[in-house]
Amino acid sequence: MIKAGTFKGKTIAVFGLGRTGITAALSLKAGGAKVLAWDDNSQTVKKAENQGVPIADLNKADWSEIDELLLSPGVPDNLPEPHWTATEAKAAGVPIICDIEIFAREVMARAPENRPKIIAVTGTNGKSTTTSLIGHVLSACGRDAQIGGNIGRAVLDLDSMHSGTYYVLELSSYQLERTRSLRANVAVFLNLTPDHLDRHGNMDGYEVAKRRIFLNQTKADTVVIGVDNAEGKRICSELKVANGRSIIPISGRKSLGHGVCALKGKLYCSQGAKVVEVANLNKAKALEGMHNWQNAAAAYAAVSTFGIDAQSVGEAILGFPGLEHRMETVGEIVKVRFVNDSKATNADAARQALASYKNIFWIAGGQAKSDGIDPLTPLFDNLRKAYLIGEAAPSFHKTLSKAKVENKVSGTLEMAVLCALRDALNSNVQNPIVLLSPACASFDQFKNFEVRGDAFRDQVNRLSEMFIREKDAISRRGSAA
Repeated sequence: MIKAGTFKGKTIAVFGLGRTGITAALSLKAGGAKVLAWDDNSQTVKKAENQGVPIADLNKADWSEIDELLLSPGVPDNLPEPHWTATEAKAAGVPIICDIEIFAREVMARAPENRPKIIAVTGTNGKSTTTSLIGHVLSACGRDAQIGGNIGRAVLDLDSMHSGTYYVLELSSYQLERTRSLRANVAVFLNLTPDHLDRHGNMDGYEVAKRRIFLNQTKADTVVIGVDNAEGKRICSELKVANGRSIIPISGRKSLGHGVCALKGKLYCSQGAKVVEVANLNKAKALEGMHNWQNAAAAYAAVSTFGIDAQSVGEAILGFPGLEHRMETVGEIVKVRFVNDSKATNADAARQALASYKNIFWIAGGQAKSDGIDPLTPLFDNLRKAYLIGEAAPSFHKTLSKAKVENKVSGTLEMAVLCALRDALNSNVQNPIVLLSPACASFDQFKNFEVRGDAFRDQVNRLSEMFIREKDAISRRGSAA
């Protein structure tokens, strides 16, 4: 754990006692702060108290005595409606922060020569894969890499820092909007497409939050930025004139005169006097699709700033095992491959998988985002049939039927898997894929996308075992005869 020593002697209110809130409260307590922690859920409060978190009902707090409010990233302080703790804090002039801000202050409190390296990653899609890939490459190349933030471990739960530590942090817009002190040695900005607009108001507000990843960078720091869409190109151009920091454009689909790009699956670096081929990504089974080629370009560009040679980085990229719930092959039954892409919680994220495969038996649905699946229409030719679950099933049925895509309202994930397997086995297509890529949040049927993905994997495993038992039984009957 990272102790929040910079908050010693301060009174900090903490609201939201999930993984992030509990870790932050314990970090603040260990650093010498007076902690007043609370949650609207009584069971959550009890769980936190059992872990040693100091509990105080913030409904009864004297906000004039509170120095700062640490508000869980998922709890709004403005749009669509401010939480009551945020209203109290603002009325009392109390700053609202998140755990990333605590981490940033701990880093900046150290002498420059004793600070760890910070690689911060954001973007609408691809953050988790890129963050994990960077961490994997650094570890494979002998560096002390710690991965956390919006993925895996909460940032303050990471191992104590030293000058040789590399912290690779996935940062959401919710975290960035409450972070003021972070200075990223490398800031990776992958892409920008509509998401979380209820929280940020519109695309302008969303972009403002995302661009906070560049705050406090100096000429000694680096920006790695995706230029495969118009927003990325524009932001890249704007950053080039902002100050003298190093800018490395990246692409998964086109050649770049300067930067890192992937062409037909081969990763090239053109930052120096000559173009260097880094790796053949067609050999990386965990990095299928052009979006993953861009993620690989981002990882290489980020890691290359630390002087690691191209061959070592390329080998490490090819050895990446992949990310759970993101285009993850979880099994095969007879000729049918099952791919878990549960992390695709919006249409743009699902686009990546739909563009990467053919002959797809698609499981989609859940709690829909505002854009539905209409933006995916150009990729419907890759579908053989769709199986719809959750709240979005009726609206997705209308969209698919209008596009003359065969589909079935299955209702539940279990039924969708069974029907998709039956149809895939009965089909005459080559290499059929049963793809869970919901294009929706999971909260109507599952606690989160991880639980949804685990349920998919578990059912595939059960069906696989059933097929193996049946095959063995048939073999025994044949031997007996």
